[in-house]
Amino acid sequence: MSPLDLPSDLRRRLSTLSIVPRGRSALGGVGVHASRNRGSGLEFSQYRAYEPGDEPRLIDWKLYARSDRFFVRDAERESPVAIWIVLDASGSMAQTDLATPDWSRFDAARRVAAALIAVALAQGDRFGLIAIGGDDPVAFAPASGSRHRDRLHLALARQAAGGVADWSGAQRLLGERIGRDDIAIVLTDGFDNACADAIEALAASGRDLCVVRILTADERDFPFDHGYRFRDVESGAIIIGDGAALRQDYLTRFAAARAALGGRFHAAGVRHAEHFVDQSADLPIADLFRAGPGQ
Repeated sequence: MSPLDLPSDLRRRLSTLSIVPRGRSALGGVGVHASRNRGSGLEFSQYRAYEPGDEPRLIDWKLYARSDRFFVRDAERESPVAIWIVLDASGSMAQTDLATPDWSRFDAARRVAAALIAVALAQGDRFGLIAIGGDDPVAFAPASGSRHRDRLHLALARQAAGGVADWSGAQRLLGERIGRDDIAIVLTDGFDNACADAIEALAASGRDLCVVRILTADERDFPFDHGYRFRDVESGAIIIGDGAALRQDYLTRFAAARAALGGRFHAAGVRHAEHFVDQSADLPIADLFRAGPGQ
């Protein structure tokens, strides 16, 4: 199954979730975060009876010809919140597990991205995409609706993980694109210190940053029992060793590194969650948005 094809049971769970900003009360209004208000917006909602004061241009004259009654096309105003999905497309995201060589960290990240798009679409928000990898960043401005969802799905399907991301340059791009009332959700493995620096800097500027750290099951369990050559696909560094002999030290150090990065994001006020590639894509979304800022 494609990472962008969401199973029906996953869709059911996603239908119970919401993406909410830290300052939801500051936005006022009604709905999830004042995202949908009746009025003369851009997206058609429903017909309603004409009321004194309605603009004549909103009257549906074809419907009047059939019913001999005045109806106006009620619409919904654009959401004040844009949800940005920032996808790490660097080489380390291509890592797979021994047991599932056809399902990479990047596949898991794209499924989480598709799940976020589904939630944003259901709650009526605008959503955009920025993919940052070894090539020039790919960016799609936020919009709403199923056509925009399909546009982003096509872009995600065409993306491949590779190279080394320029997070310093990406920080400038993200700072230019992400508004103060927007939510940015970064999908990354968290192994690039420059990525963490960019996230911290954007959070310090007052932007609402969230991070989902995508990790493999092999990183969690280290199921290596024989001699292996471990190579960093981005730096080229190589470690040769016996898996069983390395396991305990690796697990201890990896747990410490995860805790340190989590503490760093917490201190910066960045909401964060971990997602392992063998888990369901709704779990990190639920973790992010049922907890407070920085968890």
